[in-house]
Amino acid sequence: MADVVIPPELLPSDGRFGSGPSKVRTAAVDALLRAAPSYLGTSHRREGVRSVVRRARDGLRDLFDLPDGYEVLLGNGGSTSFWDAAAFGLIERKSQHLSFGEFGAKFVAVSAAAPHLEAPDVIESPAGTRPLTRANPDVDAYCWPHNETSTGVQTVVARPTGASVDQLVVIDATSGAGGLPVDPTEFDVYYFAPQKCFAGDGGIWLALCSPAAIERIERIHASGRWVPPSLDLHIALENSRLDQTYNTPALATLFLLADQVEWMLEQGGLEWTTQRCSRSADTLYGWAEASPVATPFVTDPAARSHVTATIDFDASVDAAAIAATLRANGIVDTEPYRKLGRNQLRIALFPAIEPDDVTLLTRAIDFVIDALA
Repeated sequence: MADVVIPPELLPSDGRFGSGPSKVRTAAVDALLRAAPSYLGTSHRREGVRSVVRRARDGLRDLFDLPDGYEVLLGNGGSTSFWDAAAFGLIERKSQHLSFGEFGAKFVAVSAAAPHLEAPDVIESPAGTRPLTRANPDVDAYCWPHNETSTGVQTVVARPTGASVDQLVVIDATSGAGGLPVDPTEFDVYYFAPQKCFAGDGGIWLALCSPAAIERIERIHASGRWVPPSLDLHIALENSRLDQTYNTPALATLFLLADQVEWMLEQGGLEWTTQRCSRSADTLYGWAEASPVATPFVTDPAARSHVTATIDFDASVDAAAIAATLRANGIVDTEPYRKLGRNQLRIALFPAIEPDDVTLLTRAIDFVIDALA
């Protein structure tokens, strides 16, 4: 495999196709370098850092065209920590979850293990498919991923038919936010981390919250439920309104987030980013459908993710060998999700990835397949 050399004309301009951490734009790193002397190593409770948090919060408000009353919250720990925070501060008694991959299942596990909550209502479907919500008057929160990163399945964000106004819609948008279309009136909480579509590093979570979600956070706080301070959404709410976090954040991560959001807005906002991701998806899935040895893992075209694509290969091709050969040539992180255990590649199509590079990637894969044969 190490002997296979991909011709320069088939190599993407940037070989990073990982589903998280994702490609970080060089221009954003350059901007951080210029800002570093007066920014890195300074207090996160002073204006130098709070102004960057404000840029990110204001930019996200504009990017998602949030209605009046919606607020942008942030805290440390990433989406995994937000599941714990949601179990304490958003779910009052019982939740419904869609589970169709690794990350949806992980939130199910958190809710099921919480001793103060009732057993969740779980709707499952096999990997590569997506289940549908069903109205349940016994739950107070409907929870599911916008994009299941492990399988490459995207869902529709819409309030379940028959849901009442006091039932929250809580969407894990970790790998979908910024790359998939969404109507903010259809969710109450849309939470994510910046290491995917927002082309930065991990370690913080962000949540776009409706007035109903803010009221829920405040009501649970007033109820006296014990919550660890680092997971307390009421504390996060109070600090976010001050453009800061409860404890010290990663300053470089915040800067990269703000820069990426402003870049997205400069290019044309969410309409531009979603169209860009769709263009990359059309290229990759079209190539797979035309290939004699590859096929999209997700059989339903409407469910195929436009930000994280999974491509299966038949038994005559060793996808692990393809990924290793690509890596030896500087094209990295195309391996499948480890627990899925399929003969496939998983390829990120985030907004920072050039669609033309996706085209070159397909040609490089064809070259490797022929060379390995």
